[in-house]
Amino acid sequence: MAKKVNMTQIFGEDGAVQPVTVLSVGEMVVSQIKTKEKDGYNAVQIGSGSRLEKNTSKPVRGHLKNVNLPNDEKRNSAVLKEFRMTEASALNKGDHISIDTFAVGDKVDVSAVSKGKGFQGVVKRHGFHGGPRSHGQKHSEREPGSIGGGGRKGGKVIKGMRMAGRMGSDRITVQNLKVVGIDKDNNEMMISGAIPGRRGTLVEIRG
Repeated sequence: MAKKVNMTQIFGEDGAVQPVTVLSVGEMVVSQIKTKEKDGYNAVQIGSGSRLEKNTSKPVRGHLKNVNLPNDEKRNSAVLKEFRMTEASALNKGDHISIDTFAVGDKVDVSAVSKGKGFQGVVKRHGFHGGPRSHGQKHSEREPGSIGGGGRKGGKVIKGMRMAGRMGSDRITVQNLKVVGIDKDNNEMMISGAIPGRRGTLVEIRG
């Protein structure tokens, strides 16, 4: 897990410019191991970031009580995420995960929540072209146009009709991105291309 910092560009060995997203990877700790025998499925729960103990709920404090946290005893993990696995994990509770898990050249899948854009029309939300710009049209440049009629659904709006509505704030996964740089001193990783979300968005990286 990491936080999105910003986008920039780097020059490759061939001199070509490549757009990259910079991610800040903090210290992570394994907070729980789930097994098929005990829990019905295999998974690893990871805690990332830090939060003051007074701002953490009592159930979470109790859950992390015996975990060797990377921060001082007055802090707890800010985010807990669970990752399912097909086989039992080789990790143990309390193990630390760092940026050393990845190397330059690795192919990764990245998931994050995209920017929220509020209530948008069909031109922005679905890429509609709008109405004609000539022949006397007055107020229909960005209108959706006809949404059908009585013949197709008996006067009802068919399911899945593309219309105006809330846009963004969706969980997006981008596959087969390449790790192009790792800065261990600053705990930062550069991944090729664009990654969903604003600056500060929590990003999941899977190898």
